[in-house]
Amino acid sequence: MSYIAMNRFKIRPGREEDFEKIWKTRESHLNELPGFREFRLLKGAQSDKFSLYSSHVVWDRREDFDAWTKSEQFRASHRNAGTREGESPILGHPEFEGFDTVLYETA
Repeated sequence: MSYIAMNRFKIRPGREEDFEKIWKTRESHLNELPGFREFRLLKGAQSDKFSLYSSHVVWDRREDFDAWTKSEQFRASHRNAGTREGESPILGHPEFEGFDTVLYETA
């Protein structure tokens, strides 16, 4: 049916706008790959320790996602993602979660 690739990010308090700007101004290259359907950046709960975000990408198939991770477009879109820990709005590494769709409903 589809494959959903998600990364969870813990963002330093007060650095939410910096993190969102990184995503809003980047060149994603996702739409250049077969099977890409949708991207969302989601903002979740906040605490005094971090704000939770998740990137949510819908692909036609897991194989399309796998091809993305091995593509030049993937390397290009992540080229400037790494910064020294003290400068990055991200606490630690993102946590990846991948899901095969087993049920899908729409309005």
